[in-house]
Amino acid sequence: MNTENKITAQSNPFLPEPARIVRTYPLTDDVHFFQVRIADMEKALSFRYEIGQFAMISVLGAGEAPFSISSTPSRPGLLEFCIRRAGAVTSKLFQLKENDFVGIRGPYGNGFPVEKMQGKDILIVMGGLGAAPLRSVLLYCLDNRDLFGRIILLHGAKRPAEMLFRDELLDIKKRDDLEGYLTVDGDDTGQWTENVGVVTTLFPKLENINPENTVGVVCGPPVMYKFVLQEFLKLDIPKDQILMTLERRMKCGVGKCGHCAIDYIYTCLEGPVFSYWDVTHMRELI
Repeated sequence: MNTENKITAQSNPFLPEPARIVRTYPLTDDVHFFQVRIADMEKALSFRYEIGQFAMISVLGAGEAPFSISSTPSRPGLLEFCIRRAGAVTSKLFQLKENDFVGIRGPYGNGFPVEKMQGKDILIVMGGLGAAPLRSVLLYCLDNRDLFGRIILLHGAKRPAEMLFRDELLDIKKRDDLEGYLTVDGDDTGQWTENVGVVTTLFPKLENINPENTVGVVCGPPVMYKFVLQEFLKLDIPKDQILMTLERRMKCGVGKCGHCAIDYIYTCLEGPVFSYWDVTHMRELI
């Protein structure tokens, strides 16, 4: 893990930094978008993180929980999160409004190996809430477009109304320097103009993939990994160039509580980004 690129809010890693909610709005019925700025502007601008890392968000009186950072470090000053209501912390968080305060500590985790990804084609496959961390990857690659080859996005959701960042991605896929394909399992609106089917039905649309020069990135529901990994392997993408982001009961974020441990692996330290080789003997993670 690269610790040189990380600035913890304070010397005490368990002490959250006050941060103001700049913007919040619903993405779906149970998922909200939060744009947050650390109150101290100097600290806000100096906060460094890598794509794929996560931060701990605390709400006074409710506790704290880990959330993937959905923004990109190429746009400093603001942190963005895509959060699903799933417990006491998120329920309280959903009650907050713009200008309310939360606590931020981090960033934590290992992030994606950006230097190794540079110069390669990037194939991003996201499903459901997997759009939260992979949006960071997508925006970073687009902001640094000259550092990467082809950028291919495959994004799946159950229904059009459940597709996170739907309007943003529909707009992004119009770019000439991106190959974007969106799909839903079923269209209950009669107005969906993109693909209908699970996300793996998008793979036949891909042409002239150079496997040795391609990095496959995936995040989504647990059931999705098995089938997307099979598609990556069919394309002959090397196993060390298949990357996934996984979360497992992370609590302290600094490898002290053991809550996320699997054998000798601490997900909060050695993850949440793993390669195919990493998880070969860690099936419980998926």
